[in-house]
Amino acid sequence: MQKISSATLASSQPLYSVAATRQIEQHAAAGLPPHTLMQRAGLRIARLSLALAPHAQRIWIACGPGNNGGDGFEAAMHLQQWGKTVVVTWTGLSAGKTTLPPDALASRERALAAGVAMAEQPPQDFDFCIDALLGIGATLNTGRAGSARMTQWLELMQVSGMPRLAVDVPTGLNADTGQSTFSGATKSIAGGARSSAAARIFTLSLLTLKPGLFMAQGRDCAGEVWFDDLGIDSSALPTVMPAAWLTGHDRITLPLRATAAHASHKGSFGDVAVLGGESTPASHMAGAALLAARAALHAGAGRVYVALLGKPGATNSLTVDPTQPELMFRSPEALDLKSQVVVCGCGGGEAVKTVLAKVLSVAPRLVLDADALNAIAIDTQLQTLLKARHARSHATVLTPHPLEAARLAGLGTAEVQANRLKVAEALAAQYQAVVILKGSGTVIAAPGETSYINASGNALLATAGTGDVLAGMVGASLGSGMGAFEAACSAVFAHGRLADDWLAKRSGQALVASDLARGAIGRP
Repeated sequence: MQKISSATLASSQPLYSVAATRQIEQHAAAGLPPHTLMQRAGLRIARLSLALAPHAQRIWIACGPGNNGGDGFEAAMHLQQWGKTVVVTWTGLSAGKTTLPPDALASRERALAAGVAMAEQPPQDFDFCIDALLGIGATLNTGRAGSARMTQWLELMQVSGMPRLAVDVPTGLNADTGQSTFSGATKSIAGGARSSAAARIFTLSLLTLKPGLFMAQGRDCAGEVWFDDLGIDSSALPTVMPAAWLTGHDRITLPLRATAAHASHKGSFGDVAVLGGESTPASHMAGAALLAARAALHAGAGRVYVALLGKPGATNSLTVDPTQPELMFRSPEALDLKSQVVVCGCGGGEAVKTVLAKVLSVAPRLVLDADALNAIAIDTQLQTLLKARHARSHATVLTPHPLEAARLAGLGTAEVQANRLKVAEALAAQYQAVVILKGSGTVIAAPGETSYINASGNALLATAGTGDVLAGMVGASLGSGMGAFEAACSAVFAHGRLADDWLAKRSGQALVASDLARGAIGRP
């Protein structure tokens, strides 16, 4: 059993869809005595419960009508035998069913034989609770028998403030997409990170890790994720492929400077040119370009150039960054696009449209962010130029947030968030580029690659400019010689780790983008 966090993930972990998990489960069960997997699961749940709340005496376990409920019954038996006061509430059978599934039925009988108390209503007092209502593939909806009761129990767990452990996945969470059908999940998320931390939410994912635990609403609903493979090696089934991978420290490529020859020079570490930061009489966005440039510099680029956009003579007179004088300012026309990694679009405004066609046609290594993406979304000629880059072996990384992704895909933002993995992969295929779909559980997708879901990062990144910093870090990674997909995975994980480190060391202190950019030093 292991805790899953960006700090502890030495290697990336496979994430399996519901369909693949069921295949693995069926294959594993076929080679074991009856009920073995559920008995292993129940024991692991009970052990983790003791580890998470060693002093808890009165434990409420809410069991559902299927095998998830069976896991709960099995855990109840062990906790009862270990001297805990256990109260189980059971939803009863699903509509049209006359008995529990065989494994769940056997575990319920074992729990009853151990003296576990079965109750119609939750206990008045409890100091730990377990959600064993619904597992993978099941949803909460008004048309499902028993959903109202399950929702009531989940709400009671939520408002109790007691630590709670979800079995496999939190009830109502789509294990593939991270969307929740439990209305209380949205209320909890709206309440902010404080409410989640106070309630101490945990999830024990069994047999496989599921992508929905790590993106969209998944991270808030699941809380702290633990994993137990139940003694089954999923990789032993070569025909069952992961839906994605969860990024670990193995995706971070060490900075080139760490292994560079002594006789290196600044040109050895790549040139990055940031093209953006439009200024007009009404708006000044130079800060976005400067943040990207500073991040590229601190992430290891040898030389970083800044080309600010705007009408000639209008407003853009900035020629030096006083806090980062190493940055070199150039006019857009003076950039050597063929030899530099170009980061285009940060604060680019309307002016970015005037340079995009040339950038798409000439720059062999390109990161497109913000207004560059918005311009491409509404211009079919620019889309054609973007798609043509792959055939010329030009590296391209797109870094949209959900709204920008929606524009590129011709969808609504809600549709993007409803299936982040699928949309990121569709965009990568459509534009033949690496796509970094930012958000909770950032997705990195590329043609011909299994996608990655980022394990690092937290709500400190929800502030202006952090996306510009990420674009600069991706640019520096490309400049060091990494391939586009490798650079994207490495920079995204490192970017999130900066926020995780900040939270660990300066809890309660806000993280602003300029501090994030400076923190990129020593990171790939």
